[in-house]
Amino acid sequence: MPRLPLLLAPLLLVLATPAAAAPPLKTQLTQRSVLNLAAAKRIAAAAEDKARADGLNVAIAIVDEAGRLLHFQRMDGSPNSSVEVAIGKAVHAANYRRDTAFHQKLLGNGNMVVLGLPGITPIEGGVRLLLGEQVIGGIGVSGAQAAQDGAIAQAGADLLRD
Repeated sequence: MPRLPLLLAPLLLVLATPAAAAPPLKTQLTQRSVLNLAAAKRIAAAAEDKARADGLNVAIAIVDEAGRLLHFQRMDGSPNSSVEVAIGKAVHAANYRRDTAFHQKLLGNGNMVVLGLPGITPIEGGVRLLLGEQVIGGIGVSGAQAAQDGAIAQAGADLLRD
């Protein structure tokens, strides 16, 4: 009987120290770029410049990668409803990692399942903010025709291409 605990002792020692064989946790973490307020303001300013050049008054929302509002601005004369719609478009672009026009086209082709997606705003004007291939947020624009909203949002998103 005393031999059984002696035989189990080395096995228990190996099972108790699995972390010693694993590499340090910090070497397994992913590094990524994060959208900050200064960048969000510049993106919104580029979108606003496009809206002004086109003679349009819109609301512009910028969200981070998690779809949380980082910056919002509403131009004088933009419709009241554009506030929530702009935010919804930005959240959609960040959360689904797709521009809102993608889901609008699916819906337009009769793919009604799109309407079952949670938190969706399938109206052009929400654009992913990409740094290379990484989605770092979204921009949503509302207040004009959907195609115009999309062009204004794209003008802001294009600032990251430089």
